[in-house]
Amino acid sequence: MSSRGTSRSLRNGALVLIPLVLVAAMAPRFYSNQLLLFNFIVFITLAQGVNIIYGFAGYLPFGYVGFFGAGAYGFALAVMHLHADPAIAMLAGALIAVLFGLVLIPLLRLSGPYFAIANLAAALAIAEIVSNPALEAITRGPYGVSLSNVFAPAASYATAVAILALSTLCVLYLRYSRFGLALQAVRDDPISAAMAGINVVRARTIAWLLSALFAGLIGANFAWYVSVFYPDNVFSPDFSIFALVFALFGGVATVLGPILGVVLLYGLYNYIGITTPQYFQLIYGLLIMALVLFLPNGLASLLRRWGIHIV
Repeated sequence: MSSRGTSRSLRNGALVLIPLVLVAAMAPRFYSNQLLLFNFIVFITLAQGVNIIYGFAGYLPFGYVGFFGAGAYGFALAVMHLHADPAIAMLAGALIAVLFGLVLIPLLRLSGPYFAIANLAAALAIAEIVSNPALEAITRGPYGVSLSNVFAPAASYATAVAILALSTLCVLYLRYSRFGLALQAVRDDPISAAMAGINVVRARTIAWLLSALFAGLIGANFAWYVSVFYPDNVFSPDFSIFALVFALFGGVATVLGPILGVVLLYGLYNYIGITTPQYFQLIYGLLIMALVLFLPNGLASLLRRWGIHIV
């Protein structure tokens, strides 16, 4: 990238990262529901992870929650059996998620719905393994995990803000770097990209493992924040569905798109659930249908039509 492009990316990065981190860090001082704020951070991070693997690499990860759950259980196992400090356990959770991603690298040979379905099947498989009663002595099986000895909501919230900043910084790098442009070339036409000298397999693998890393980190952080959870919680398909919808609504292959998607849709999700719970499924379902029909390229495409180009 040229020096002019580097300075532009740094300027754009500052415009996105600094307000995002400040708002996330300061919000608990002005709003008492820290759990809701924490969930916003979780979904923005997951949406950015989806952005990496789908927006830049072109793989639709229906089973993305598998990395999230692997990170949560990696953290729990390190705390329960190794009595690890939360910081070390966070790294263990991220490592488990990345190892899970390494095991699933052969799935990258698939494309389109075949990859999406195979990825979902892999996530369901790991959820079944973790919740197996025969593994109660190791994973606590279906009976849930309690980590009350490391419960520290303030510290885990601050760590979540740092993970949010890292994931957004990574997407910013992909947005402006040569590697990010190469990855998009692979997404659009892998044969032409390979003929141009791009290592297609390596590019896809890096994107895949980066997305696994951030899902694992925020999954481990989630386990630390809540401290009590069940397999059905951390392997819930809702995490994958919401992350995908939020990223697509805002606009993938952008930095701000997934953030806008989470802020608008998850905010609306909570507002509808509180004010008109009887119409919740209907209203939210119609909203998703409208997204698919009228904004297939997300909010970013609508803003571009109005002459507004988001980062």
